[in-house]
Amino acid sequence: MNMRNKLLYGLVGKNISHSFSPKYFKQKFLKEKIAADYILFDIDSSEKLPEIISSTPDLRGFNVTIPYKKEIMNLLQQVSKEAKAVGSVNTVKITDSGLSGYNTDVVGFRNSLLPLIKGSLPLKALILGTGGAAEAVKFVLNEQSIHFQQVSRGKLENTLTYSEVTQSVLQGFRLIINTTPLGMFPNVNQAPAIPFEYLTQHHILYDLIYNPKETLFLKEGRRAGAKVKNGLEMLYLQAEASWKIWQE
Repeated sequence: MNMRNKLLYGLVGKNISHSFSPKYFKQKFLKEKIAADYILFDIDSSEKLPEIISSTPDLRGFNVTIPYKKEIMNLLQQVSKEAKAVGSVNTVKITDSGLSGYNTDVVGFRNSLLPLIKGSLPLKALILGTGGAAEAVKFVLNEQSIHFQQVSRGKLENTLTYSEVTQSVLQGFRLIINTTPLGMFPNVNQAPAIPFEYLTQHHILYDLIYNPKETLFLKEGRRAGAKVKNGLEMLYLQAEASWKIWQE
């Protein structure tokens, strides 16, 4: 079957050649005998999106990743209630009436986090990063009544800087979630600048990154005896939720 007979889906982002999403969806389409393909749209500006959509008539929907989850909302005709509440979109459905935005990161993060922290509550969380990826994390933590504090490179209102993450801060915040791209392939030797030497076996480290499977952030956590988890399950869960939206 040639490409023109196939429905197209894809991923919009910047520097996304490392993404597992195409492999995941291609395997799904093969297994379920679906005449579709999933491709990457690696763009350096979200302003290029209208051109992509107009020149790709078979495109039925796409996922959105770093760094466009917030700014893409300006290009949409409709945004779901949940995506509005979160403040970011990672799934777009294309219909005759235009572009509709959703956030499936919420269900992906929620359903991968809750088994990890079961039995460890009450907890306080540090969220490393303040970009679009942090929005779904904040939404879920609020929903679960988990108090959190964000950490940023620069001084922002109601956030800590990395230099303010001290031993006493880490003692009070046992769940640490990395929403930054630090440590993502190919920059595998990078990690958020927290004092890893103060981690203990009572900490839980969650990294939204899934490539590499174990980031430097997670390695440091494992070395300290902490419970660790990468973002692969979250990716699969949000991908399935996206597929469901595209099929509705």
